[in-house]
Amino acid sequence: MRSHVTVSWGEPSIYRFDLEEVQPMPHELARSWLDEQFTFFGCEPIRLTGKVLTADKILGVAQAAGEERFRDPAHRAWALAFARATSAALAKPVVTVDIPTQTLGY
Repeated sequence: MRSHVTVSWGEPSIYRFDLEEVQPMPHELARSWLDEQFTFFGCEPIRLTGKVLTADKILGVAQAAGEERFRDPAHRAWALAFARATSAALAKPVVTVDIPTQTLGY
């Protein structure tokens, strides 16, 4: 089964990460990694209850990290870790993170 994550800021700013040849990230490690990044980037809960869903963390981290982290080869390791964590945390082999619409697609 094909495994990849796409992060989009709209055309032509689309970044694809093929995870076929990459070691899968364990689910709990993925959730922990996203939690750490959510805190590191100072992301805020978007729900009035303060509850932060995994999808909210993924969208918040991607937006806070900014397009440069996905575009710049110097940040390739971070971007790949984001893709691995996203795929593992959602338990989905194919994920699209759409920043302008703030949606995730599986």
